[in-house]
Amino acid sequence: MPHNGGVSIPTAFLQDLLARADIVEVVGRHVALRKSGANFVGLCPFHAEKSPSFTVSPAKQFYHCFGCGAHGNAIDFLMAHTGAGFRDAVHDLAAQLGLSVPDEAHDPATRARAAAERRQQQTLTERLAQAARAYQAQLKASPRAIEYLKGRGLTGVIAKTYGLGYAPAQRRFLSTVFADYQDEGLVQCGLVVAADDGDSGTRRHDRFRDRIMFPIRNVKGEVIGFGGRVLDGGEPKYLNSPETPLFHKGEELYGLFEARQAIRQAGCALVVEGYMDVVALAQHGVGNVVATLGTACTPQHVRKLLRFTDHVVFAFDGDAAGRRAAVRALQAALPWASDTRTFRFLFLPPEHDPDSYVRTLGADALHAALRDAVPLSRFVLQAAADGCDLDSAEGRARATAQARPLWEALPDGALKRQLLHELAQLAALDVRDLQQLWAPAPGTAARTRARHPAPRRL
Repeated sequence: MPHNGGVSIPTAFLQDLLARADIVEVVGRHVALRKSGANFVGLCPFHAEKSPSFTVSPAKQFYHCFGCGAHGNAIDFLMAHTGAGFRDAVHDLAAQLGLSVPDEAHDPATRARAAAERRQQQTLTERLAQAARAYQAQLKASPRAIEYLKGRGLTGVIAKTYGLGYAPAQRRFLSTVFADYQDEGLVQCGLVVAADDGDSGTRRHDRFRDRIMFPIRNVKGEVIGFGGRVLDGGEPKYLNSPETPLFHKGEELYGLFEARQAIRQAGCALVVEGYMDVVALAQHGVGNVVATLGTACTPQHVRKLLRFTDHVVFAFDGDAAGRRAAVRALQAALPWASDTRTFRFLFLPPEHDPDSYVRTLGADALHAALRDAVPLSRFVLQAAADGCDLDSAEGRARATAQARPLWEALPDGALKRQLLHELAQLAALDVRDLQQLWAPAPGTAARTRARHPAPRRL
């Protein structure tokens, strides 16, 4: 029985859910299985292998990999394979079986509201999926959009893998897709903009027009938003869906659904800044790539990635803006940088982004650059020393002040203690002096914990 994760879902329901679920069917949606005696076998989705060592037992309703040791029941599989939390995995499995999940912790009114929210989310998901299919059909019918993608080095295969589409230039193209263009759901999911037009009332138009469309999928593969790129020099170059009940850009990563398997096989996730970077790298065989959605990397982004790997590399342009973005990614990663996780930072030459780098120099050059990426520990030292004259006492004092919030954000462990010694050397201080300097004042420890609670368990 999976751990309930603090969520009050009745144990009897979980037992009934697992009894009703066919684990072969659940796993078979994600892994190609073949019959082998009483069991089914396939290539393990959790590590790279050429011969199948992944076994699913219909009798025991259990899966096990003899290669990497992954094992569990249907809920465990959904959590491990999709990166979903326990509650989301239970709801996903229940929905597949047409069941509603009871919740002992909430009164009937609260449960009713939660059910209404889930129905609304399902409706919005259906609208977005319908729009995605329409945009994909328009791409096939648009020679101009096809030529643009070919000019960026993309093939039809990779466009299909990522579900790329094209939003025509018409102001109300989606009125030909949806029977009711006045449907408020189209506004709620960000497809349509409703603008107040004074005396004439509210007018509507499509949010995305004359753009290459990049569907943004959650870890279950559902479209929850879009990114649209202009084909010419118009502005903004990229336009994202707004915040909606489905889409929160500070939590979602473009390409994560498509990259899950490659991340596990590579043992590493590469984080870039643009949709086209993700697709271009995948075109060149580098599939373990995701992108933030026009926003700085957040702790929520990092937490989501750590469900799939303990090794994350952030790639940035080598200019000043890239360095600033890297510092923000560093700040997001620090609370998760335990002794068993690895974070590194890759800075490309100023004339390149990941897309142009791999198209110009090839995937092998990118892999070589990734091997030389800066470890988190070294980047902490660089960030601390940024703008400081380390040949002067004043400069070293400033570096010490800049280092403190970075060091304090680290979880306790060997990495944090080693960095204390290195930061003391940077400041030309004895490590005991630095410890005394950074020791919290009496009574501040509790206030600090309240302001900066420890990350929740993944």
